[in-house]
Amino acid sequence: MKTYVSPTQRPDTETVVAIGSFDGVHLGHQALLAQLKARGREHRVPTVVYTFDPPTRVLTQGVEFLSTLPEKLDLLARYGIDETVAVPFTAEFAARPKEAFLDDLRTLRPRALVVGEDFHFGRGRAGGLADLRGVTREVVALPMHQLGGEDIKSTRIREYLKVGDVDGAARLLGRHYDAQGVVVPGDRLGRTIGWPTANIRVPEGKALPLGVFAVVAITERGPGNPQRHHGMANVGFRPTVDGKERRFEVHLFDFEGDLYGEEVQVKFFKHLRGEQRFAGLDELKAQIARDAQAAREALREVR
Repeated sequence: MKTYVSPTQRPDTETVVAIGSFDGVHLGHQALLAQLKARGREHRVPTVVYTFDPPTRVLTQGVEFLSTLPEKLDLLARYGIDETVAVPFTAEFAARPKEAFLDDLRTLRPRALVVGEDFHFGRGRAGGLADLRGVTREVVALPMHQLGGEDIKSTRIREYLKVGDVDGAARLLGRHYDAQGVVVPGDRLGRTIGWPTANIRVPEGKALPLGVFAVVAITERGPGNPQRHHGMANVGFRPTVDGKERRFEVHLFDFEGDLYGEEVQVKFFKHLRGEQRFAGLDELKAQIARDAQAAREALREVR
C-alpha cells in the first residue's frame, strides 16, 4: 500500500476516496472500506483512504488513540486498500476553511467519496455532505454502524478499555485489541519474585486497558519469523510497590531469552482481574501464580 502525507504527492489519476480518522479500524470503519472497494471495482480506479494523524479527537478533545499511525496503516493494508493519504492533523490544519479541504479532495480526482453520514470538516465543522457533492456527484454516506443495537464507534471502544473490558472492545473491533511497543529495561522486580516481565514502552497517548489480562505476544525473532507466545500482562501503577507511573508489563509463559530493544505486539484476550494492592510480596507472588493458571486456561484453545 502506498502512503502519502499530502494529496499533491500522489499521481494525477482518478480515484475513489473514503475519508475519516479510522481510529482502530473497527467494524464501522470496515463497512466504509467495503463500500470503498466496491466503488473501486466499479470505476476501475485506485482506492484511497484520506485520514488524519493523529485522529481528530486526539487533538480537539485530548482523548487517547486506539491505533498509532503504523498500526492503522497496517490494518488498512490488510483490508486491501491501494493508497493512504495520512495528513498531519495540527491546530493549523483544523483551522483551515472548508474550501481548503475541498481543494484537497479535488486534487485526488474522486469518482466517488465514501463517508459516515455525520461527517463534517473545516473550521468550526462548517463543511458537510452538500459540500462534498460539489466535488463529485457520487457521495456514499453510511449511517452509524451498529452491532446488537449498540453504536460502533471509537469512543465506545475507549470506554470499554477504560474499565478493562477487552471483550467489549473486541466485539466492536472485530478482532482482539492490541498494542505494539519496544521492550525497555525496568526495575527487574519480577525476576526477584520468580515472574520476570518484559517492560513494554508504547507511544504516549496510546489507549491501554487497566488490569491483569491473558494475552498473546508476537515477537519477530529474525526477519519474517514471527513467533507467538502465551502470557499474561499487567497494565497499571503497581500499588503494592508504590508505583508512580503507568507500566505495561508482560510475562511470557515458558520463555527464555532477552527481548530488550525488540518490538512486541500484544493482543489482549481476557480480563482476569483489576489492579490491587497486596500486603507484601509473598501475597503478590501467590496471586500472580493464580493469575498465570487462569491465563493458561483462558488461552488453552488459542493458537
